[in-house]
Amino acid sequence: MVLRVLAATGVATSLFGSSALGGSQPPPPPPPPDRIVIDSVAAAGSGCPAGTAAVAVSPDNTAFTVTYSNYMAQVGPGSAPTDFRKDCQLNLLVHVPGGSTYAIVSAGYSGFASLAPGASGTVRAGYHFQGDPRTTHKTHHFKGGFNNDWQVTDTVDTAALVFAPCGEERSLGIDTELQVDPGTSSPGATSFLGMDSTGGGIKTVYHLAWKQCP
Repeated sequence: MVLRVLAATGVATSLFGSSALGGSQPPPPPPPPDRIVIDSVAAAGSGCPAGTAAVAVSPDNTAFTVTYSNYMAQVGPGSAPTDFRKDCQLNLLVHVPGGSTYAIVSAGYSGFASLAPGASGTVRAGYHFQGDPRTTHKTHHFKGGFNNDWQVTDTVDTAALVFAPCGEERSLGIDTELQVDPGTSSPGATSFLGMDSTGGGIKTVYHLAWKQCP
């Protein structure tokens, strides 16, 4: 799947109350005035079949969103043996205005889960720049007896921010995984964990920090 994003508007809704760069830290550089362009998006994995993942940049250059429309892991009657685990690997070619570079400062993931008592669910997420061995990984667990919307936020400490190399084109890789374990739940119980919604999709929001290149 290839998607070109040039000037999306009104697509990013913040999931976070404040920036991770606040407090006693000096104010971060403002976003560059010129538009970010996500030139292409390659998607692969059982959780994002062709045409079910889309990416858009916020109007103020402070975030981009990934919208999934068919991303769910499940177990129970009618489920295929491989349905307990779904994954998605996105490869984004991000063009930023000259003289600037960016890092992901926080990421918000949300969806809906119905986990029978005794079952459990896991959300794993990570991202990295092409050629950089440093990868940011986060894992979140959900216990059985849960039937509701879910939302998690990962924030990166200022000192741990990984910025894209200045003056180089490096693709951004985003890897996510959903997994459901039936555990001790009833053999006839159905459990699922989704990063999607029948109401038009759930947006995963990645917020950006900027700095000037030397």
